[in-house]
Amino acid sequence: MSKDNKYRANKIKQEHTIIEDILPLLEEISELEVVKSIIPGRINRRGGSGMPPHLRLKYPTPSGIKILAKNSASIQEVFVVTDDSDKAMLLIKNKKFVK
Repeated sequence: MSKDNKYRANKIKQEHTIIEDILPLLEEISELEVVKSIIPGRINRRGGSGMPPHLRLKYPTPSGIKILAKNSASIQEVFVVTDDSDKAMLLIKNKKFVK
């Protein structure tokens, strides 16, 4: 395996931990042809509210889209790399787990 792929599983970079139960949601997004890469960021703790894991679209970035991944105890920034932010946001909004 080359150094570039050291932390990648499919299109998802896994150098950092991914909050519990969010990986399957990210794997579904990674299957979209318009998505080049998914890069999870730092995890922050939050007060537990018993909410199921979900993703919330935030806004376009210069390289794609920022998404917040949340579960009952944590929140994590996730960056989706794409050349077509509008198309990617539309396709991601059609997924049932995105709020």
